Amino acid sequence: MAQAGDGGSKLLMGRIGAAHGIKGEVRIQSFTEDPLALVSYGPLSTNKPGLVIKILSARTTTNVLVARLEGVNDRTAAERLNGVELFVDRALLPEPDDEDDFYHADLIGLRARLADGSEIGEVMAVPNFGAGDLIEIRDPRSGDTYLYPFSKVVVPEVRIAEGYLLIDPPIEAEPGEEEPD
Repeated sequence: MAQAGDGGSKLLMGRIGAAHGIKGEVRIQSFTEDPLALVSYGPLSTNKPGLVIKILSARTTTNVLVARLEGVNDRTAAERLNGVELFVDRALLPEPDDEDDFYHADLIGLRARLADGSEIGEVMAVPNFGAGDLIEIRDPRSGDTYLYPFSKVVVPEVRIAEGYLLIDPPIEAEPGEEEPD
């Protein structure tokens, strides 16, 4: 789902990437469950003061949207938007239907606990570097951060109302040992 942005009142829904072709289209990495849903949110605020983006049309490719934006008619204009983040007001989004659905922004600030109840830190971010969502936990004692796969196996419970989630860290093999089956 969407990622945090702007203190929780706005959610990061996508990021504009490289220009696509010569007629002003751009590539957009969508952070929505259905990438084309980004088009339906209307004008999107951005991380550039005063810049609002309206998607006129979009189509999906293997891993991104290719979109035509209002007022962007050539490659030069499209290239200037590379890296611009797209946000939507949280109030415009529907509430999740069940307890297993949530926005990534809902996870930021949750306490991370092990099965025995001991706290290991706080959720700082839910990044995705291309191979799936991760969950970043900061240890308050050391200040170190740790990344875990954000999967049902590693994060078996998310209790937003109670303010925590459970982490079942993967077992790391010692050098020279085989991974457990």
